[in-house]
Amino acid sequence: MQLETLRKMYDHNGPFATVYLESRSPAEDAEHQAQLRWDELRNRLAQAGAPDTVLDHLNAALERSELTEVQTNGRIMVANADGVLLDEAFDASQGAGDHVHWQDHPELGDYLRERQRVVDLLVVVAHQTGATIRQLQVAEDHSLDQQSSEAVGGDDAVSKLRENGMAHSRIQNRADEVVKQNLREVADDVRDIARRWDPHVVVLAGEVQGRSALRDELADDQLQLHEIDQGGTDDATAEALLADELRALAQRITQRRSADNAQRYEYGLAHNTALAGAKAVSQSAEQGAVETLLLEYDRPASDEAELVAAALRTGADTELIDTEVEDGVAALLRFEAATSS
Repeated sequence: MQLETLRKMYDHNGPFATVYLESRSPAEDAEHQAQLRWDELRNRLAQAGAPDTVLDHLNAALERSELTEVQTNGRIMVANADGVLLDEAFDASQGAGDHVHWQDHPELGDYLRERQRVVDLLVVVAHQTGATIRQLQVAEDHSLDQQSSEAVGGDDAVSKLRENGMAHSRIQNRADEVVKQNLREVADDVRDIARRWDPHVVVLAGEVQGRSALRDELADDQLQLHEIDQGGTDDATAEALLADELRALAQRITQRRSADNAQRYEYGLAHNTALAGAKAVSQSAEQGAVETLLLEYDRPASDEAELVAAALRTGADTELIDTEVEDGVAALLRFEAATSS
């Protein structure tokens, strides 16, 4: 997860307004509904003490947005007196609803949890003469966020076969070679995209023979490969099956990552390179000792905004953990820090 944009927010002085607009079902009056929701949240921020200058910054950002898209996809915005510092789509799938905060630090816990659940998948859907390559960001229960898509090879690349003995054999051999060349081009494109984008997993889907050939082409490339045999790009039903498979894979990956983080935490406890509890984590972050801030998968931490701020300011990463810990927060340390009880 890229945290540099978030770190730069802490170069600005607070207080900060944080706005979460959850995603809602599309409707004919979606734009009107989004405006009503923002008006209510603006009133809440004003009552909490946010000045008109900050509220006007947020209002201007929403006016530049497509409100129907805001209603459908959700939104997170962070602003202070300098302007809007964060403005991104946000799918509040955990059901927290719309909420706002006016405080010394941005309230980023929900946003970080959502982003940590997003998995980058390089999806290669093989067909008879080539493949479709998609860069997707996928999370359980979310719509798929497609970064790019390209087709390599195609039906026109292979000559129509004729039933005429020796000539047929020569045409078949030539057609087979075209298919092999197309698949080599697909593999080269996958390597190039993977080098630039660094996906969590390369997913091979689609036609069995094609994905088997691609698996062989990519076997020695140090890529994490995963094959699925459901869904494709042929029609809406195939696309829906593919999307379901990818969401299920994303869920397994994030749960496995959280379990791995729990193991790292247990190991760290045994070697004095991990600790838990809001006070201990805060003191360690102040000393620059926190390497990774661990937030519980579904439970907010005590003083979460302050802990996230302290960790990000000192260059720490953030991850999720599937173990219940004191105050809902733990940390993996760069070095053993001095903490008081």
